[in-house]
Amino acid sequence: MKRLRQAIILVLLTALSQPSQAQITVLDSAQDDASQPSEAASPGQPPPPCGTRPLSIARMSWPSAALLAEIHARILAAEYNCEVRVVLGDLAATASSMGSTGQPQVAPEMWVNRIADLWNGAMEGQQVRSAAPTFTSDAFEGWYMPSSLAGSFVGTPTAAGLADALPQAGDGGPIQFISCPLDWACSVINRHLVEAYELSELVEIVEPSNRLEMDRMIAEAVNRREPFLFYYWQPNAVLAQLDFAAIDMGAYDETAAKCLADRICNDPKPSAFPADAVVIAVADRVFTETPIVAGYLQRSSLPLSEMNTLLAELNEPGATVESVADRFVSERKDLWQAWVSAAQ
Repeated sequence: MKRLRQAIILVLLTALSQPSQAQITVLDSAQDDASQPSEAASPGQPPPPCGTRPLSIARMSWPSAALLAEIHARILAAEYNCEVRVVLGDLAATASSMGSTGQPQVAPEMWVNRIADLWNGAMEGQQVRSAAPTFTSDAFEGWYMPSSLAGSFVGTPTAAGLADALPQAGDGGPIQFISCPLDWACSVINRHLVEAYELSELVEIVEPSNRLEMDRMIAEAVNRREPFLFYYWQPNAVLAQLDFAAIDMGAYDETAAKCLADRICNDPKPSAFPADAVVIAVADRVFTETPIVAGYLQRSSLPLSEMNTLLAELNEPGATVESVADRFVSERKDLWQAWVSAAQ
């Protein structure tokens, strides 16, 4: 009888020492659950910078956002030993998911003005925060000219100064202004701005049929070495691949801008294009559970010119988002080291 009791005790102890499959499943499913606390660090050891759960980063479908996702994933893994998961994302769907579940935890390029209702709801629900602007500038649209034409100006070319400078540049005749396709809202704004800056007799507005034709027209004008103006936006590879100068559009005037955007604007007034809010969206729990990672993201705004260069590299034969991200991390530590170091 004594031997039987010993055998039963031995079997029970053996069973208790083995984790059941149900226990493993529960732990796995809880890792990405914001309601569960992070696993405690070992006694006497500081908690790991990334906590004990994988960090998910949304990789959106457009190139700049995809590059940022891969760049941040590499730096966080290398510098903070984070376990990072890059997941496919979509602007509206990602904002909605972050607002309801806190997943993914990071979206490096969130254009919040385009999903204002979703973003505002997520902010009000205290599920998501803006860590920092994605880029160091919030002016994404504007007018440009070849750098050779910019030499006609003393200092930065200005839209207000075009009326005086263009007669000499165009040999007495109008020069081309390459606007955007006719069905884009910017085509309406550009027509009104040409009038507002008193350029109607000095430029010939050309509205291409699509984006490809727009780029072709710009490249051909550059190859002909002729003076011309054009509308463009950032981030974009074109502005890094060719030698252009931005035109200072002056101050933004909300009242003027509303009229400029209307197809019928009887008295157009000058105004810069409106700024846009593009942010590094971060789940609230990143700030509460992994403040070191949150601090990194708060310092990681990227100059638009740098992204333009990355997009130009992405256009090189054989280049991929991953290879360009690898090159950036390898060669531009002088830039991203400031994101990692809180002292800078």
